[in-house]
Amino acid sequence: MAEKKPHILTGDRPTGPLHLGHYFGSVKNRVALQDKYNTYLLIADVQALTDNFKTPEKVAANVEEVAIDNFASGIDPEKVTYVIQSAVPAIAELTVFYGNFVTVARLERNPTVKSEIAAKQALFAKGVTIGFFSYPVSQAADITAFDANLVPVGEDQLPMIELTREIVRKFNATYNMDALVEPEAFVTIGARVRGVDGGSKMSKSMDNAIYLRDTPEEIKRKVFSAFTDPLKASKSDPGHPEGCVVCEYLRLIDPENNAQLMEDCRNGRMGCVADKKKLAKMLTDYLEPFRERARPYAENRTMLKEILHEGTKRGNELANEVLRRAKEAMKINYFTK
Repeated sequence: MAEKKPHILTGDRPTGPLHLGHYFGSVKNRVALQDKYNTYLLIADVQALTDNFKTPEKVAANVEEVAIDNFASGIDPEKVTYVIQSAVPAIAELTVFYGNFVTVARLERNPTVKSEIAAKQALFAKGVTIGFFSYPVSQAADITAFDANLVPVGEDQLPMIELTREIVRKFNATYNMDALVEPEAFVTIGARVRGVDGGSKMSKSMDNAIYLRDTPEEIKRKVFSAFTDPLKASKSDPGHPEGCVVCEYLRLIDPENNAQLMEDCRNGRMGCVADKKKLAKMLTDYLEPFRERARPYAENRTMLKEILHEGTKRGNELANEVLRRAKEAMKINYFTK
């Protein structure tokens, strides 16, 4: 009998198309892991609604686009199970049960929640909604609903995984039954990519992103507007590549020539305009396979919907089994004894 692959849960909030920050930060690692693990990729539309509840049409419009961007990145629909979060009722039910194991004080101490609330002060000017405040509990339901053994995260998300582990331990101990799988954090090392404005990380909301399916024209326009070294007035002036977004992007897509690139910049052998021309060409070539892989799914939405439907169906089968075990442990499986 073949050895059963461990389960991994990963996913995206469908609030817009995926960009270079997503790819180098997490999606590239996701592609590398798909052969080694039984991967469930959650399109987290419910979580996206916690801070986009006033614009649900934006979330709905991006469910398919996020899936296409994953295919464009190299995700194989034969290896990865796509699941639409809102179409798995068991997740919502598990969230309610898990709420009994988490105090308000515990959520208030979560550094990830605190930082995200601080970043969304305008949205929550009249108070933080329960939906957003408690989304780590829903996230625990996401993870456990698919028996995830591992959850790929950056270090900033470790508090979320630790809360899930606490919930699982308390649940299993309270009901004296190993109904839930306790996950491990799988810390992935991804690049933090700044936006073309140079002032912050690449972000859809900041309008400073290069998207995985941008056209050559869009890439060129964005690259030529990108932030470069403000201290380099002319081509021959010594440069400071550490602070230049163009140099940062060149290093990401051409790491083998990083040392030469840094030297040419510091010694004034290459000017900013030449750097931008080089980057525009390299990025266009780099992203061409992404556009090619995306094309069949973008042009055949019926096929795309079938993939999402079948994946969500399989996701429901597993999540319902987890819910059945949880209810059995809680002695509320009245009609399934």
